[in-house]
Amino acid sequence: MNTSFNYFIPTNIIFGAGRIKELATVALPGTKALIVISSGTSMTRFGYLDTVVKALKAQKVETVIFSKVLPNPIVDHVMEGAQMARENGCDFIVGLGGGSSIDSAKSIAVMVNNPGTYWDYIGGGTGKGKPVTEKVLPLIAIPTTAGTGTEADPWTVITNLETKEKIGFGVAGTFPVIAIVDPEMMLSVPAHLTAYQGMDAFFHAAEGYLANVHQPASDLFALDSVKLITKHLPTAVKDGSNMEARTALAWASTQSGMVESTSSCISQHSMEHALSAFDPSVTHGAGLIMLSVSYFSFMAKKVPERFPALAEAMGVDVSKLPESERPMAFITALKQLIKDIDCDGLDLNDYKLDKSQAGALADNAMTAMGFLFTLDPYQMNKEEVVGIFESAFDA
Repeated sequence: MNTSFNYFIPTNIIFGAGRIKELATVALPGTKALIVISSGTSMTRFGYLDTVVKALKAQKVETVIFSKVLPNPIVDHVMEGAQMARENGCDFIVGLGGGSSIDSAKSIAVMVNNPGTYWDYIGGGTGKGKPVTEKVLPLIAIPTTAGTGTEADPWTVITNLETKEKIGFGVAGTFPVIAIVDPEMMLSVPAHLTAYQGMDAFFHAAEGYLANVHQPASDLFALDSVKLITKHLPTAVKDGSNMEARTALAWASTQSGMVESTSSCISQHSMEHALSAFDPSVTHGAGLIMLSVSYFSFMAKKVPERFPALAEAMGVDVSKLPESERPMAFITALKQLIKDIDCDGLDLNDYKLDKSQAGALADNAMTAMGFLFTLDPYQMNKEEVVGIFESAFDA
């Protein structure tokens, strides 16, 4: 156990079915909001945007809508959203929707008052790593998916299309001041996205448990999230109206965000970001699923110590197994979970990606988000990273 750590999660998390209505009464951080949503239709089609606008109006808060966010959000839209917020005199930001909308809202909140371009502040890859010196606008996060946990952490992931880099970033000011997590607003998510998003939360937890910066709180959060997702994700994929399953997944996702705040993702996320930087049509959760068996099989062989606890959280009675088989029991359970959520047919070769790109993907992963590799329980070299990519293409 790590016995030297920081614990800092300053977000007021309002959790539970129907609690979106409390947006009309909770103390707000400003009087004019930029609401950031995706370029899709779900926020308007299901009435979520209207619900939020009406709740804010009840508090005499004016609203401006920015609705260009892509599934893999990009720098250009961050800068455009920040300009819109400045021109309209917005003094706080609301991120409404999935992780891409909330991440974009965080990045926009940074750029409203800070000079230059967003990539000036990115610490990895071609970013300039400049410090954020001006005030970050306060942010309210309202997730309508259970996957990223971004409502409970400071992190935001944005893609630079010019350089093919997808890099995470965060400062203390990008923690949401308020997060309203209402599982009733997640009932509309289709089955395949429910699966992808749920597995994103699963891997946040599993990676955070394995990271060399894990701490007592992150271990508790991580193992509980793995347990909840293993139990409830297959149910939600099969029956999206099941409120018990939706509520459990909503909490697992938020809790996995707390794992990211108290521990960290590791290099599986760096490697997936390379995949979706090379082909933005790769949904993040799907990319993680397609990498996962190869990635965790490698890690379980190199550093087996923490894998039996992950297997146990997935419902495996490891005490009945020979000690030598306990770490790989996690891989067996992971394969079964992927099958149970109808994702065993995912194939990297179905995308605009090729096994011959393994070297370039490894370079991208180890450069753009190379920092996460330093948090791995085993320090990989490039040849080993290439091997994991190649194995994932062969799966």
